[in-house]
Amino acid sequence: MRYIDFRSDTVTIPTEEMRKAMAEAVVGDDVYGDDPTVIELETLAADLMGKEAAMFVPSGTMGNQLAIMTHTRRGDEIIVEESCHIVEHEVGAVAVLSGVNLRTVKGINSILQPKDVEAAIREEDIHHPETTLICMENALSNGRVVPLENMQQIYHIAKKHNIAVHLDGARIFNAAAYLNVEAKDIAAYTDTVMFCLSKGLCAPIGSMVAGSKSFISKAKKNRKLIGGGMRQSGILAAAGLIALKDMTKRLHIDHENAKYLADKLSELPGVKVDKDSIHINMVFFTIDNLKMSDAEFIDKLYEKGIKANGAYRGVLRFVTNNDVARKDIDYAMDCINVLL
Repeated sequence: MRYIDFRSDTVTIPTEEMRKAMAEAVVGDDVYGDDPTVIELETLAADLMGKEAAMFVPSGTMGNQLAIMTHTRRGDEIIVEESCHIVEHEVGAVAVLSGVNLRTVKGINSILQPKDVEAAIREEDIHHPETTLICMENALSNGRVVPLENMQQIYHIAKKHNIAVHLDGARIFNAAAYLNVEAKDIAAYTDTVMFCLSKGLCAPIGSMVAGSKSFISKAKKNRKLIGGGMRQSGILAAAGLIALKDMTKRLHIDHENAKYLADKLSELPGVKVDKDSIHINMVFFTIDNLKMSDAEFIDKLYEKGIKANGAYRGVLRFVTNNDVARKDIDYAMDCINVLL
């Protein structure tokens, strides 16, 4: 049975072109640095981000954690927005892997405000940890995109205080599509950036970290330290190359489908859609007076061939992706309407 999967854009399956490229990939041993397909992917990734170098890692979480580990020393403090991925969804890894302190700042719609970031920077004091890193995120997990002016202001504040900036750019190409800029225009206001190949770009696995040559050299040693050194990983990198060359160019379709989905949901009785947050491919909504429990609702959808996550803090999220067409959205709306 084919399922329509709204849970995330991580659920996309590799395209036939990716599968063929993976089967035919020229490989070496990446720990020795001689896998030609990985080298090609890392070179392309660095160029797309406007950075000197890049490295291939298995996951976005590993990429973020390696960036933090490489930027900081144990006992340092990093500034993050309180609801960002590093805080909410990375299992407290900063404490385990880097031994750093999180100084969380509440943003407006989860967007860090420059004045609040500057206020959070520690003064020189024997009692204080040293602020050595600011972590930003774009696009955000709430579906919004951070304006370039905001990132620019925070970056300038960081440089004034001699602090590094890392960007969790898991969906940086979605953000670039929304802002109508190149990804490197976003990454320009960072020292390092992580982005995913498997979120909306259909690669089966993998993320990239980009930065200066010296940073990536240190980060690769840390990658080996935590078990992230891979051997003939060109098989995976082959799919990543197609993700960056081709799949980034179609993300606007997912954004358009998200707006279509939002409009269709809004027509259903009792459904309230947060249309202000639809910047990329995510649609957040609530259902008033649902006749069944949240768990039953999700189970009923599954029986109809629709996969969705349950409500988080009372809000449901549907995510459009390469494997969801408009006819799938229409079918899902008919199914939901029957359940309301």
